[in-house]
Amino acid sequence: MGNKHQVHNLFILDESGSMESIKKSIIDGFNEIVRKIKDIEIEFPEQEHFFSMISFNGNGIKILHLADPVSQIAQINSENYLPDNLTPLFDAIGFGVKKLEQFLENQHKYNVSVKIFTDGEENSSKEYNVEQIKNIIEEKKNQGWNFAYIGTDHDIEKMAKSIAIERTINFEKTDAGIRHCGEMVSNFIHIESEQIHDYENSI
Repeated sequence: MGNKHQVHNLFILDESGSMESIKKSIIDGFNEIVRKIKDIEIEFPEQEHFFSMISFNGNGIKILHLADPVSQIAQINSENYLPDNLTPLFDAIGFGVKKLEQFLENQHKYNVSVKIFTDGEENSSKEYNVEQIKNIIEEKKNQGWNFAYIGTDHDIEKMAKSIAIERTINFEKTDAGIRHCGEMVSNFIHIESEQIHDYENSI
């Protein structure tokens, strides 16, 4: 990892049954986001971007990637994204944040950006409740982590506010809507990298 500034991009992706109708668009959208992050890493060579992806449904929580160098990420495909079952949103957030927190325990000089994608509200978590997730997110925000809640088909602002997230994207459940959402997410990541670049050059 050398002396480069680490940028950790954590994506927590809904894999519940209601995502089946937009499965192909979600796969294409995430592959485009990965491509854009690779471009951002080239644009800011003093940064090293890492990619973590946690997917979740009532069948369990899957680690698709954990702090893998974005330069080594292969495409997501229909074999590793299989929408089914319910939406244990809080368990997935708690699990994903804690896993990355453990990885970063002895690391320094890094930033973390967490993006939560879902088309529905929490309905099946067993380990975490809304207050616990709100407390976890507030704690990590105080440590400099950034969070965004990205959703459709439910009250996005209300859900995000309940877990202490201010930044939201409400996307339309169409191919065009998901493409636009991916562009906005990529733009968020680019802005965050610019801010890191400017800060590093000011000290």
